[in-house]
Amino acid sequence: MLGIPTSWISWLAAVSLATFLISAMALPWLLTRLPEDYFQENKLAPMARSPWPRSRALYWAWRVLKNLLGAVLLLAGLVMLVTPGQGVLTIMAGLWLMDLPGKRRWERYLIGRPQVLTSINWIRRRAGRPPLSLDDRTK
Repeated sequence: MLGIPTSWISWLAAVSLATFLISAMALPWLLTRLPEDYFQENKLAPMARSPWPRSRALYWAWRVLKNLLGAVLLLAGLVMLVTPGQGVLTIMAGLWLMDLPGKRRWERYLIGRPQVLTSINWIRRRAGRPPLSLDDRTK
């Protein structure tokens, strides 16, 4: 089939299934942890602070692990744009975890899309969390 070995197809199918299952479990957990005013213009992200401010080693270990998880979710989201899965929501979760310059602008752009905001607020409502509130510039 198109010169692609069946072992590659099996491997891609397994990776696609794994990223789908991981995102299906991780996304609701991550999205319900966001404060409802996280995307407001004057709000600094409280999640960006380290839970271990006193230990330099733990601080850097936390930042590295958080950014690695964010990168994995971002790549999985990009893969899910062409395979089954919640691509845009996974990209959002990956961006949320990563420390990148300009990430706030990309997060606000993605959350401003009505389909994305509706999906996230549906997940939050099922978890008993209030919907995300946006300011006028985000909408």
